Amino acid sequence: MATRIRLKRMGAKKDPFYRLVVADARSPRDGRFIEEIGYYNPIKNPEIIKIDEEKALKWLGTGAQPSDTVRSLLKRAGVWEKFAEAKK
Repeated sequence: MATRIRLKRMGAKKDPFYRLVVADARSPRDGRFIEEIGYYNPIKNPEIIKIDEEKALKWLGTGAQPSDTVRSLLKRAGVWEKFAEAKK
């Protein structure tokens, strides 16, 4: 099963709020997911990025592929560098 780490859109119209979830690559954007690992709120000033580092590193270590947006969020939160260091 190919797993992806991606954003699940929540919130009201023109007031988005995203959850970072691990899901099967074939499931729809807001459909079934395996586990929630954090959230992202771009509307707040400053924007809020909250990621459970342990869960994210576990899923990245087992081969889950992050989407481009999630990869940039992981870099901004400092999780991607820890994953790269552990991979060496």
